[in-house]
Amino acid sequence: MKFDTPATTNPIDQLKIIGHPTDRIDGPLKTTGTARYAYERNDVVTNPAYGYVLGSAIAKGRITSMDLSRARAAPGVLAVVTADSAGKLDKADKNAADLLGGPAIEHYHQAVAIVVAETFEQARAAASLIKVDYAAATGAFDLAAGKSAAPKPKAGGLTGEPDTSVGDFAGAFASAPIKLDATYSTPDHAHAMMEPHASTASWDGDRLTLWTSNQMIDWGVDDVAKTLRIPKEKVRLVSPFIGGGFGGKLFVRADAILAALGARAAGRPVKVALQRPLIFNNTTHRPATIQRIRIGAGSDGKIAAIGHESWSGNLAGGSPETAVLQTRLLYAGANRMTAMRLARLDLPEGNAMRAPGEAPGMMALEIAMDEMAERLGLDPLEFRKRNDTQVDPEHPERPYSQRQLVECMRVGAERFGWNKRNSQPGKIRDGRWLVGLGVAAAFRNNLLTKSGARVRLDRSGVVTVETDMTDIGTGTYTIIAQTAAEMMGLPLDKITVRLGDSSFPVSAGSGGQWGANNSTSGVYAACVKLREAVAQKLGFNSADVAFADGQVVSGNRKAPLGEAASDGEIVAEDAIEYGDLAKTHQQSTFGAHFVEVGVDTATAEIRVRRMLAVCAAGRILNPKSARSQVIGAMTMGVGAALMEELAVDKRLGIFVNHDLAGYEVPVHADIPHQEVIFLDETDPMSSPMKAKGVGELGICGVAAAVANAIYNASGARVRDYPITLDKIIDQLPEVG
Repeated sequence: MKFDTPATTNPIDQLKIIGHPTDRIDGPLKTTGTARYAYERNDVVTNPAYGYVLGSAIAKGRITSMDLSRARAAPGVLAVVTADSAGKLDKADKNAADLLGGPAIEHYHQAVAIVVAETFEQARAAASLIKVDYAAATGAFDLAAGKSAAPKPKAGGLTGEPDTSVGDFAGAFASAPIKLDATYSTPDHAHAMMEPHASTASWDGDRLTLWTSNQMIDWGVDDVAKTLRIPKEKVRLVSPFIGGGFGGKLFVRADAILAALGARAAGRPVKVALQRPLIFNNTTHRPATIQRIRIGAGSDGKIAAIGHESWSGNLAGGSPETAVLQTRLLYAGANRMTAMRLARLDLPEGNAMRAPGEAPGMMALEIAMDEMAERLGLDPLEFRKRNDTQVDPEHPERPYSQRQLVECMRVGAERFGWNKRNSQPGKIRDGRWLVGLGVAAAFRNNLLTKSGARVRLDRSGVVTVETDMTDIGTGTYTIIAQTAAEMMGLPLDKITVRLGDSSFPVSAGSGGQWGANNSTSGVYAACVKLREAVAQKLGFNSADVAFADGQVVSGNRKAPLGEAASDGEIVAEDAIEYGDLAKTHQQSTFGAHFVEVGVDTATAEIRVRRMLAVCAAGRILNPKSARSQVIGAMTMGVGAALMEELAVDKRLGIFVNHDLAGYEVPVHADIPHQEVIFLDETDPMSSPMKAKGVGELGICGVAAAVANAIYNASGARVRDYPITLDKIIDQLPEVG
């Protein structure tokens, strides 16, 4: 189905099931432990062996020798695979590090061997017996040191052009009466998802089945086939349940490839789960940034010049952290400039993490907006309102399909009690606590991607949906079921959803906040075909047929839906494809984050006290799971603001705190009352569902709102994340 004109009315607009807060249909499976994840597929795999991955002990250099004799002779060992014995492997993704190192080493904990044994304990013990000698080389591990020589990255993909310019930024900034020129930094971040990167591999002759924790099934099949140099049709990926991804499982990683290699070498199915330190150093992470923001404005509070430059680092062939993208779109200003530079670093690969680009970019931009508002003597909300725009500022001929940023701020200010904020920092106290309020805009683009599905109707009136779409804990099973139920006039208990299998039609996959809107639109398209087939089978005029309460109705005639399949199952398949609407109109999601914090006057301890997110993100398909997405994102934003940082040993090129003991993330005690408001919005230019995405919007701006609240509470302005007590304690006002 081609979607190239704004949708008017369609069956989804009935809102009998879509748009209602609905319990997850997969919830009982997860709460009873019967939802099987990648490492737990003993239901379909018999007599599996266990693989243990050995990571490199250096960050850069070469393996000079490797003694495997003791490992091979250890009890229970079935196979040991290294780069020497794996056969020729291709690098499937030019932006990814080699998944099996040797002799060259690209980063610390790069996989150099997998030991396969009868038990996990035997595999782990044998791996410790491998003796590897290295010749270490000097590596580049410090972004700040490499910043001045960092070149311009290549254009392409989601990065687009690395540099943009409109008007005369330099001249307008120089002549602006009120200016800000500030530098901000964000550290490397880890995904730290609950389920590790894990895979179970099994060969049937030359055919590979891989049960793996992966967000993008079709991408994964392609990468596995290219890496192992086998035809794509010989690879099947299965990933029905994923215990958290956040972008870290967009791409095939070492667990999948080494499980396949280990299974081939051992002649047995093999399970592999990366140990936590290897997840931090072997898989992808959010790279650190250094960002310079310049804003010039007149005394009327209107931005005359806005410039945003960002430096990040990556392995050779990698991509930059696109931290300037939101600045190209979020605020008005006739004279504009953005630039990205990419330093070559020998740290583990930097790649997508929840809201890549906007999440770290707004950590800087939304502090800068507050700093500028203070220089202008304006309320931070008023400054943002004065610089709102209803068109793409770099391409004014492209209006926004929907843009309710100002309304998000208005609703949020009223609900949060923003009028009680004292504009002078350090003036509000609650006992020993200094109390402050902070705000930040939220922004994330709406990306449109082709997505397909297959639907089956049986004689009992049950509709089964099949698509390779994945559910990474976001509620995808449920919104797909809601879509099919709405389209076919059925209750949810008459819908079966099957996800995460490469034998199903290719979907959008889970990533980039595009999953919900695109995958449900693909199901919509398939259901349109099914409705047509049912009407034809029953001899109804499909133009005026209605589907409701398990019945098909046309004029004075009606029949049970299942009757259409009385002679056999009816199957329909289609995909949603998009025309030029995304080119003629800028499609984005917007929001506003409000935060209240307390800062201890004696210790500088920071406590988040209240949080509110107001989101305008098109039709909300399931408010219950959408709220869950947003409060989870808000929690991640608190982590980014106050604690999360991969500490780099700049001598050895290692993330030192590479486990959940050393890498701090928020716990329940860190998170106070959270409130989420969704504006009543539909975007007919987005898709037949009139929806967008919200899972990444919920993190964008949160960290800056926390930082701005800390400044309002204490007068301590910190531009280098995370904001830890040592960075503010010397700036606190004297205790009166």
